[in-house]
Amino acid sequence: MAVEIRFTAASVAKVRFAVSPLGETVLALRILFGTGGHAVHRPWVRQARPLLTHERELPLLRTLIAGPLPSFLFPAPRQRLPSMATELDLVRATQEDFFRHEYGAVLGMPAEDAPEPATVLPRLVEALHRCHELLIAPHWGRMRAVLEADLGRRALTLVEGGVQALFAELHRDIAWDGGQLVVHGRRTPHSVYTVDAGGHGLVLLPSVFNWPDVGVDKAPVTAASIRYPAMGVGLLWEPPRPTLTGLTPVLGRARTQILAALAEPLTTAALAARLSITPSAVSQHLGALRGAGLVATQRRGRTALHLRTERATQLLGGPAPNGR
Repeated sequence: MAVEIRFTAASVAKVRFAVSPLGETVLALRILFGTGGHAVHRPWVRQARPLLTHERELPLLRTLIAGPLPSFLFPAPRQRLPSMATELDLVRATQEDFFRHEYGAVLGMPAEDAPEPATVLPRLVEALHRCHELLIAPHWGRMRAVLEADLGRRALTLVEGGVQALFAELHRDIAWDGGQLVVHGRRTPHSVYTVDAGGHGLVLLPSVFNWPDVGVDKAPVTAASIRYPAMGVGLLWEPPRPTLTGLTPVLGRARTQILAALAEPLTTAALAARLSITPSAVSQHLGALRGAGLVATQRRGRTALHLRTERATQLLGGPAPNGR
C-alpha cells in the first residue's frame, strides 16, 4: 500500500528529526516474534531471543506487536532524543477512544469490545520497560551513535538542499511530489492511504530495527512520522575477528586516535580532517584496524562508513557500548 502524506505550508516548515528508544524496542520485539527484520540483525537475534523467554507479559506483547502495529505504540517524540521513560509516559497517557480503536483494529474486533486502557496500558508499559532494559539498553550506546550520526548527515542535507533534497536521498520508496510526500508500498502499489499532517508537521526517525524498510504512522495523533533505515546499521552487529597477534600493529598514537574518533560512524575523509592526517594514511591505519577486528566498514555506493567494534571500545578502556 502506498501512503500519501499531505502537507500544508506550515507543516513543511515543521519537518524535524528525532530518535525513539521506544520505537526501537517495539520494532526489536517484532523481529524476535518472527514478523519482521533482516539478515543483518541475525547476530543480535541469536543473543536476544533467549533473553525474552521469561517475560511474564509475553502473550500481551505478542498480541499487540506480532501483527499490525497499533499507533499508540509510536507516539511522535516531542524531543530530539527523548528518554525511554518519557516515551512510555506518552503511551500511558493514550486517550481511551484512540486506544480502543487501535486495539480493536489489531485484533479485528469492534472498538466497543476492546478492553479498558486501564487494564492493559500499565502492564504494557512495564513490559516494554523491562524489554528495553534487557534487549536494547546493553547496545544503546552504539545504536545511539549510529542514529545520531545519521541525524547529523540528514540535517545538513536539509540545510543545504531543502526538503526536496532531503526526501530525494532518504529512501528509494519515498518521493516528494508537489507538496505531497508519497511512501510507496510494495504489496499493493495501486492502493493509496492518505495521512494528513495538518499543522503538526512531520517527524523523521532513523531506525535500526526497521532497517531496511520505511515505516509510516497511519493514524498520527499529533505530528506525522516516518521511520527510515539509518545509514551504518550494518556496522552494529559486525562480529570482532581479532587475534592476540592482530593487536600488535594496532597500538600507536594515530590508530588510537582513530579508534577514539570512531565512537560514531565516520568516513575516511571525515577522519582525515578531524585528525589532521592524510586520507591515504587513514586508509592504511583502517586496514590494520580491520585486520585486528577493531573497526568495521560498510560501503554504500562511493561512501564508506567506519565504526569501531565493541572490543575496540573495551581496549580503549571506555565503557562497553552497552552504556547509555
